[in-house]
Amino acid sequence: MKTDANALNNLRHSCAHLLAAAVMELYPQAKRTIGPAIANGFYYDFDFGKDKVAESDLPKIEAKMRELLPNWTGFSKKMLTANEAKKAYGDNPYKDELIEEFSKNGKEKVSFYESGGFADLCKGGHVDNPSKAIRAFKLLSVAGAYWRGSEQNPMLTRIYGTVFSSQKELDEYLKQLELAKVNDHRLLGQKLQLFIISDAVGPGLPLWLPKGQIIKDNLETWAKKVEADWGYQRVTTPSIGKSKLYETSGHLPYYANDMYPPMKLKDGEEYRLKPMNCPHHHQIYAAAPKSYKDLPLRLAEYGTCYRYEASGELFGLMRVRGFTQNDAHIYCTQDQAVDEFVAVMKLHEFFYKTLGITKYHLELALRDPKKKDKYHGDKAMWEKAEDLMRESVKKVDIPMVEDQGSAAFYGPKIDFVIESSIGREFAISTNQIDLFMGGRFKLKYTDSAGKEATPVIIHRAPLGSHERFIGFLIEHYGGAFPTWLHPVQVAIVPIGDKHLPYAKSIAQKLKEQGIRVEIDAADHTMQAKVRTAEEQKVPYLIIIGDKEVKAKNISVRGRGRKDLGTMTVNDFSAKLVKEIEEKNE
Repeated sequence: MKTDANALNNLRHSCAHLLAAAVMELYPQAKRTIGPAIANGFYYDFDFGKDKVAESDLPKIEAKMRELLPNWTGFSKKMLTANEAKKAYGDNPYKDELIEEFSKNGKEKVSFYESGGFADLCKGGHVDNPSKAIRAFKLLSVAGAYWRGSEQNPMLTRIYGTVFSSQKELDEYLKQLELAKVNDHRLLGQKLQLFIISDAVGPGLPLWLPKGQIIKDNLETWAKKVEADWGYQRVTTPSIGKSKLYETSGHLPYYANDMYPPMKLKDGEEYRLKPMNCPHHHQIYAAAPKSYKDLPLRLAEYGTCYRYEASGELFGLMRVRGFTQNDAHIYCTQDQAVDEFVAVMKLHEFFYKTLGITKYHLELALRDPKKKDKYHGDKAMWEKAEDLMRESVKKVDIPMVEDQGSAAFYGPKIDFVIESSIGREFAISTNQIDLFMGGRFKLKYTDSAGKEATPVIIHRAPLGSHERFIGFLIEHYGGAFPTWLHPVQVAIVPIGDKHLPYAKSIAQKLKEQGIRVEIDAADHTMQAKVRTAEEQKVPYLIIIGDKEVKAKNISVRGRGRKDLGTMTVNDFSAKLVKEIEEKNE
């Protein structure tokens, strides 16, 4: 039986304490910082000073954890003044900073939790008896991490680990991790020649190679057709805009840290790379007067945006600084908002079903009322937007969880979180019912009574960005894309040079039907050519030898070495065209 989420969180946080205790035994000069529970495990950050800790040291640390564990029979809490707490750590500026923060500059006491003689600054959340509960754990990796996530701060050493309530669950998770390594989109992207990231261009700025571009183009062409069928009109906006535009939208100052610095021109004007498409779409809406009869107006764009993500957060295609987004904004009346938002969620489901994505859920991101500086202050507007979104979710059969504190500065949002076939989750699409931006941009329409009204704006991006979504698909399919998406749909292997003319004639017939074909005419053995096609995950392989040339047919293999026998090129072509049109595997 699996442990519930809260109990698992306590188990992982307790194991982080145990990790810190083991590290301090082995490296007494180290300075410890924080050690939270996270999705699928925990970590603890350390400043090791002159000591260097690598993944090769993890077995030693793990062994020390197991050595200490029998004496960890419970956690006891004690409250200390700020000065007492600082003395407990000696010279540790990281803990000093936290103690000042938690004690409200020394005005309040802070809590310490102790087990097995090891005490640490902590707000709580532990298992009752660590020696019995912490059994199935494993240290996983070592990475660098800036203190409190800022590049202005010292680089620390982060040790990642995981722990489960049973060995069976741990073993299953470790198997999943091994599969994730094999299917890592960064490795497969290089192996399948889909994209590169060049230091000469800059980190977080992917370059699409020809085969990756084929996937990108096919997704975009399909999405544009689907959205046209669902009532969207296409627009195009530039990649830059005046800083004043983003002051109106509120991205300046709320979002300034995530934007690229300004470009100041000789005439005094200041421009920015756009972080989002919405302010530009609002200008298109405002270009001509609108009546309620013009609504809903659905404007869609594959728009390229730029955000200055911290270098430590960059991750292949999943976290980048330049991306092209499957974006759209729907301008509607408040009476239309729920129906439009339900349609947006159903559009997501249509896309996901076609792509074979079966596991997904919603995360409703709400504001944290205590952090008023992060959000606009109209409480009634926040509550109305939340009510409309909750009402919409009731009309679809998609599970939802809530997350306080991660709303956008201008309103609550709902993220679609999708899970790949190897169990990795990604927030892929952000959607909002926005009651704020229409007023900021003075957007109007004439209602049925002839009066001016402000439209509701729905933000949506079902396929997210090309970069993140294709990164997800690479891992989801393990590089074995469905035929309609795969860069090479058919590989032709002539056994010898004398079979090459017939192979070329077959390739030409397939290309005339719009099928993507490659001929492997390299001076290699047939077995080597077949192996290359298999490594490239090509859906179909045609082998041409004396028998095929004489009979004027082809021998076909499906991906995974499935022998489909001999057939005419016309029969094979018809089968393949149907499969591509229907977007079947």
